Formats: sequence, C-alpha cells, structure tokens
Amino acid sequence: MVLKIKMQCCDKKPIIVLPAGEKLCKRHFMEYFENKVFKTIRQFDLIGKKESLGVAISGGKDSLTLLHSLNKLSKQNPKIKITAILINEGIKGYRENTIKTAKKFCEKNKIKLNIYSFEKEFGMTLDQMLKVLDAKPCTICGIFRRYLLNKKSKEMHFTKLATGHNLDDEAQSILMNQFKNNIHLSARLGPKVGIKQSNYFVQRIKPLYLCTEKEVTTYAFVNKLLDNFIECPYAAESYRAEVRNMINDFEAKFLGTKHAIVNSFLQILPDLKKKFSNGEVNYCKECGEPASKDKCNACRYIDKLNNIQ
Repeated sequence: MVLKIKMQCCDKKPIIVLPAGEKLCKRHFMEYFENKVFKTIRQFDLIGKKESLGVAISGGKDSLTLLHSLNKLSKQNPKIKITAILINEGIKGYRENTIKTAKKFCEKNKIKLNIYSFEKEFGMTLDQMLKVLDAKPCTICGIFRRYLLNKKSKEMHFTKLATGHNLDDEAQSILMNQFKNNIHLSARLGPKVGIKQSNYFVQRIKPLYLCTEKEVTTYAFVNKLLDNFIECPYAAESYRAEVRNMINDFEAKFLGTKHAIVNSFLQILPDLKKKFSNGEVNYCKECGEPASKDKCNACRYIDKLNNIQ
C-alpha cells in the first residue's frame, strides 16, 4: 500500500529533493515529514486514542526524531503518555555520547527517561562480552537489546513500544531475510511487529516506517535534535552494513528502489502473517521471556558468560 501525500511548492531555497523529484524548502519539508509520520500512524492503526507508550531511544537521529514527533502527538492528545527507554550496551567512546544527547533532549522536553545497562543486567558491557564470546557484535547486541526492551516494557506496563526503524531499515531487513532464507522472520516485520499478539510481548510499532533515512536525517538536523551523526563502531562489521551499501548503490542508479522493496513487501505481508500464524509461542524455562526453544538466546549467552567468568 503506497502512502500518498500532497506536495506543496514555493520559491524558497529547497533543503531536500525527494525521490519523485519534489524540491522542498524547510517549512514545506517539515509539513511533509510530520504529515507522513501521522498518516502512517493512522493508516496502519499504530497508536490508539489512549496509550502508555514506550519510546525506545539511543540518542541517535532516528530515535530522537521519533521521540520528537510522538511528543508532539502526546501534546495534542494528553491521553497518549510517552516514556523514553534507553539501553546502554556499554560501547566505549560511542554510547556515553549518545546518552548525553538523549538526556539533554528528555530534560528539555520534560520526558521521563529510563536507562538500563548490559553491565547491571548481565554483569558485563558489550565490549567485555565480545572479548570472551565467539559471536558477531550485532548478534549479541541485538539479542540482549530485544530481551531488555521487551522485559522492561512489560515491567513499566507499556501498551506499545515505538522504535525508530525507518524505510531503509525495513528494506534491508526484507532483503537480509530473503538472502538467508528466513521468510518466517519476514512475517514478523511491518509497521506492527510480530505475527500475533501475546501478553508476553509488548506490541512494537514503527511510526517512521515509510520515511527514508535521508528524510529522517534532514528532519533531525533541521530541528537541531543533535549536533552530529555518530555511527556505532561495530556497525561496519555487520551483514546489514553490506546489504545497506548494496541497496544504496541500487538507489543511486535506480531511484525509488527502496520504496519499491517496501511497498511490494507490504502487499504480501498479510499472506506471510497468515501462513505463520499457527505457530505457538514458546517461553524460556529460566526467565519466562518468549523463546523459540526451551531456553531463550539471552539465557544461553548468559550461561556462556557465567561459565567463562
């Protein structure tokens, strides 16, 4: 399903050129972007009239743009209460800087911020884990981040958890799952994450789903949400980075590639969710969190860390 938004034009200096060729000045780009986010929320029924909404942030461009947008929505409807949640993995020279940015933003906008760390929850920072575990950084980080986000969101009784995933992120995930023959994982994608609702999962949503990374970055800097863009030092080592670079090359040569990937995927997503909807949700016998087997991946790695220490 394609989201259509009417464009406005003026004679002022443009700050961005959209894939369809529209050139927008600062004011019209702001209107375009915010309308796009709010229409995405309505189109995919992401947020109800009353929510206790958790917003996963890192202090980067995507999450701060998301929090900034949802804070506007909360001011329009006070029944939508937002709380920020940040996971500190413990990446020296990187995470401490983004945490400062996140704290500054939340203090300025009077948004409650809850911070949880790998070190406190698991006994080690990500940097320390990688010295003793034979695994890729993004694999370990992803497992423990998802684990903590879901667990803490349940403890804080969030009705939903919003994440800053944008259109580029989704296009990458779609192709990654295709390349690795993980179609069952693709069934969990989309603006609303997951195949079916469960009390053991806090529903995750992606309000920036149809916004490109270029648009999000532009919005973040136009609104002075951050001074500079810092990428995770481990990102370059990931499989995702290879796929991202490939898609960016295609987009540069064939404009509209990213939108085509996501829009075509949205057409088959209902069938994917239906196909895999009969599978039962298993739960970890040690921690009670959702798991594909008797023990979740987080507990498996915790056992490995305990055996090493």
